[in-house]
Amino acid sequence: MSARSDALESLPSVAAGALARLGSDLAVARKRRKQSLRSWATRLNVSVPTLMKLEKGDPSVAIGVYATALWVIQRHEALAALADPQQDVAALESEVRAASRRGARTDD
Repeated sequence: MSARSDALESLPSVAAGALARLGSDLAVARKRRKQSLRSWATRLNVSVPTLMKLEKGDPSVAIGVYATALWVIQRHEALAALADPQQDVAALESEVRAASRRGARTDD
């Protein structure tokens, strides 16, 4: 089994759920714009079957295709903000704990 297959096989269920929601939301966006599968597939430069997989949240669809779909609906900025270091609560909390430990040592 390839590393890519292993990664897809071990995809956490919450991540799979998020992709399914993204795919479903992109399908709604396409339908609200009254666009056919074929016309959107053409805009995304993918086949209709690939677009159908995207709309199901299939993790084997390249992230670039998801990014292009977000661009088509003018939501690409949301993608750029997903891993914003300023929103990484776990890392920020770790930094605060480390700073507190350093401060406690210097107060002695």
